[in-house]
Amino acid sequence: MPREDRFFDLFAQHSRTVVGGAEALERLLHGGDQVARNCQTIIKLEDEADEITRQVLLATRKSFITPFDRGDIKDLIQSMDDAIDMMHKTVKTVMLYEQTSFDPGMQEMGAMIVKTAHLVAEALPLLEHMGKHVARLTEIAEEITRVEGASDVLHEHGLKDLYHRFGRTDPMAYLIGRELYTALENVMDRFEDVANEFSGIVIENV
Repeated sequence: MPREDRFFDLFAQHSRTVVGGAEALERLLHGGDQVARNCQTIIKLEDEADEITRQVLLATRKSFITPFDRGDIKDLIQSMDDAIDMMHKTVKTVMLYEQTSFDPGMQEMGAMIVKTAHLVAEALPLLEHMGKHVARLTEIAEEITRVEGASDVLHEHGLKDLYHRFGRTDPMAYLIGRELYTALENVMDRFEDVANEFSGIVIENV
């Protein structure tokens, strides 16, 4: 019978793929001749994350005892998987439009994505003994929310800057830039979803 602590091993494995994807995305957004390599890294990590998600869902069905509610386990791992899925969608946009240079605002958002990925990776192991770590889990969730809010501001400023530079002279450049900014903001939104999921688990179980 699958061990209860197996779930935390799988959460940790998944969080490593998310961190790796976020770091590759940040490198990608600095442009240059490494864009294609970082795109492939994210694609590979997204495949690995899908397999880990499949293992979690299978273990949820097979385990007699789970560390917390089965529905919460499913929602948590799927919210994490959604984050790296959105990184993959960002890669698809980069590849489709053959982008090799990116606005400073996009690069700042990439750094924020890395920060939130590391915060998620810190939070997940704490769920195994969440009663002892309520304060830190709460701090992490609040910090992710703050970073997501700052990302919203960058997203808005980036769209306005794109419009001023390209809105009337190069509509295609504006549309591509808008799509990239929106894809990055969607990654941040998915991390906020992860924070909401583990916050809900803490509220229900402590």
